[in-house]
Amino acid sequence: MATENTASPERTPNPQADAQQRFIAEHMRRIFLLIYRLVRNVDDAQDLTQEAFIKALQRSDQLKDLDKAAHWMSRIASNTAIDFLRRNGRISLSEIDEMPEHYSSHGEHPEKLALERERRGAMDTALEILTDRERAALVMRDVEDLPAEEVAAILKCSKATVRSHIANARIKLKRYFAETGMPGERV
Repeated sequence: MATENTASPERTPNPQADAQQRFIAEHMRRIFLLIYRLVRNVDDAQDLTQEAFIKALQRSDQLKDLDKAAHWMSRIASNTAIDFLRRNGRISLSEIDEMPEHYSSHGEHPEKLALERERRGAMDTALEILTDRERAALVMRDVEDLPAEEVAAILKCSKATVRSHIANARIKLKRYFAETGMPGERV
């Protein structure tokens, strides 16, 4: 009489799938926030975040240096958001927006967290006064820390134009914070 093997098959380790899951977990929140601040819509940002990760994972063989993964992922996310805005007529040539990096809330004092939320809210409000191109240049250069050459390439303009957009954005933000008395960022 033959006996049936009812033991469940063991999961075969898949190092590539595990590495991809770690990569997604490590970058998901930051990339979502970047895209959200570019498209200003939660549903679109969720869809575009998923699209950006799919693009990144399909091209993961192109990433030679893991130390550059965050920068590489930010660039894919920025380009995905810009393409979306172009397709929907919400952007001319290329314009995006972002805000300073988010901060971890683990173990922070509630007063510090409340001040941080207020500061971020003030910056979100202040970013609304900038043109899309000014926000895009400022965020990619100062927040994402992209070189001016890359910002110019993404926005399809010259480095001088990028510097002009950043300077104009900083002037507008300083004026806005001075007029409103709102807590501002380093501008």
